[in-house]
Amino acid sequence: MTTATSIARPAPPVALTRISWTPRRELDATDWLRQGRWLGSLGRAVGWWIGDWLRYGNARYGERYAAAERITGYDRQTLMNMVYVASRVEAPRRREPLSFSHHAEVAALPAPEQERWLELAERDGLSVRVLRGEVRRDRRHERADAHERPQPEATCPGCGRRFALGAD
Repeated sequence: MTTATSIARPAPPVALTRISWTPRRELDATDWLRQGRWLGSLGRAVGWWIGDWLRYGNARYGERYAAAERITGYDRQTLMNMVYVASRVEAPRRREPLSFSHHAEVAALPAPEQERWLELAERDGLSVRVLRGEVRRDRRHERADAHERPQPEATCPGCGRRFALGAD
């Protein structure tokens, strides 16, 4: 008869609760840095994880925002933003070195533009604030360029008045 032998694993170097991080022993600089990297990685990933999780639940079981609010503690608008970004920026386009907020800044753009801006942000180390400003400046220039182009016109058959097609 074989008995299972339990192998004792060493206790993690820190104790985590929902409201604290406490070292269980003295940490050398390497362990302390490792903890920071790990915590940062978790923090940057949460928006993606919850967005993808809720997106799946909504697709599989119908809208689940009320349940997700209770389960996660996030408010509905935050959850909706997470799902929006996760649904607009597919996993292959996501850039690990960039934050969820970087991706949120480009989520409304078409995929090729997302790719272009995310590549630029990663390559040049743009902050979220700088990325937001650059994207807005680019969009303003696009709108200005569109207004300078001749607009197609039509003539009203009833009164003969000419107007630009696509005008507000």
